Amino acid sequence: MKFVIKLFPEITIKSRPVRKQFINQLKRNIKQTLAYNEIDSGVQGSWDNIEVNIKSEVEELQVRDILTRITGIHSVLTVKEFNFETFDDILEVAKGVFANAIKDKTFCVRVKRSGTHDFKSTDVERYIGGGLLQHCEPKSVDLYNPEVTVKMEIRKQRLLTISSIDKGLGGYPLGSQDSVLSLVSGGFDSNVASYLLNKRGLQTHFLFFNLGGSAHEIGVKQVAHYLWEKYSASHGVKFVTVPFEGVVSEILSQVDNSQMGVILKRMMLRAATKVAEDLGIEALVTGESIAQVSSQTLRNLTVIDSVTDMLVLRPLISMDKPEIINISREIGTYDFAASMPEYCGVISVKPTTRAKPEKIEREETRFDFSVLDQAISDARIEKIKNVLANSRGVTEIELVQIPATQDLIVDIRHPQEEELAPLHLTNNEIVKIPFYELNAKLDTLPKDRNILLYCKKGTMSQLHAEHLIQEGFELAKVFKP
Repeated sequence: MKFVIKLFPEITIKSRPVRKQFINQLKRNIKQTLAYNEIDSGVQGSWDNIEVNIKSEVEELQVRDILTRITGIHSVLTVKEFNFETFDDILEVAKGVFANAIKDKTFCVRVKRSGTHDFKSTDVERYIGGGLLQHCEPKSVDLYNPEVTVKMEIRKQRLLTISSIDKGLGGYPLGSQDSVLSLVSGGFDSNVASYLLNKRGLQTHFLFFNLGGSAHEIGVKQVAHYLWEKYSASHGVKFVTVPFEGVVSEILSQVDNSQMGVILKRMMLRAATKVAEDLGIEALVTGESIAQVSSQTLRNLTVIDSVTDMLVLRPLISMDKPEIINISREIGTYDFAASMPEYCGVISVKPTTRAKPEKIEREETRFDFSVLDQAISDARIEKIKNVLANSRGVTEIELVQIPATQDLIVDIRHPQEEELAPLHLTNNEIVKIPFYELNAKLDTLPKDRNILLYCKKGTMSQLHAEHLIQEGFELAKVFKP
């Protein structure tokens, strides 16, 4: 199985050293991402594209899906490679590959060529088009609006036939830019903001201010892990949790009601700055958009940002909510955010939309900053690949490789993942409940039979099996074939 990777166009206009650096980074990212998904590959790069040879037994659709989620890729071509000497050799290949596709349909032939030859691409197109028209029973040739386009590339004496072209993610290769720290809450905005910075090649770490207890923390860890696994598995990422309940309590008891929202954001930026400095990160990311809520007016954002000298990036600043929600659907985080409970740290009756620095500073004189210092000191830093395992309790979860006939299999994978690799079992009932909906559908599950949770790596299954046991489903286990 072979794929040709076309580079994101902005990479191709870089200077020669930068372009070479980006291509090498992209090659490493492809190799590491496929390895994370347990796919053995060979990755070779050139000035214009990268070739990926898959050595594992794996579904083509799965590989195509993985490659289109790696930043820096403009498009993914699924190809087969042949050697040739004459036009007749090319025609025989084209007949074998495309005959069924063009039968009773209009078609045209498109050939790209690189290397030194004594013919032009148009010469090949005319010859192959005529041969296919004569031997393969198509309806006709249509150069402007064909039903089927026969696509091939000639590279020196190699012929590549192209069966599909998938649009890539674009952007720069992850790791080609600096790192950022994204303030995440699990909602629509922070998820999309994190994705957009990651797409631009910035290694995006996560910072979570816990206002809602362990359930909220687990929910945010799930969506952060999803974003990392889907779009940046080639790189290690950190997940930082700062316990902010004490800070919120101090604000509620000491600060004027109308100023609480702005002051809470200022406390978060202070803490985020310290965490980022300790990690050697030079910029913060938030999901704020102008005027979406009271704290996000220009005046309030100016007052909030005044507590830090660190660059604060806001990729959503001019986006409308429907735009943000549409992107969340595209990247697969919509269902996470839609099912995430709202945890409002403070709710002001009449929140200020034009904060005055002197009034904010006066209110903050009543705040005990040792509470903030303690919250920062108590921050927990975890590797993103471990956050779900670290969220589990002490219960040992039984792993089942071969289920009994009466066992109920619950496939908790994200629907996009489940569609690419459906689970098939001959003797067992399988129900599909995405993990972010599992808690809401507990009443649909039996307590008197084995419930075997299934996901690709098993980590998410162990986390939710632990939760089910705590909720009284004592026969909850993990299905790991």
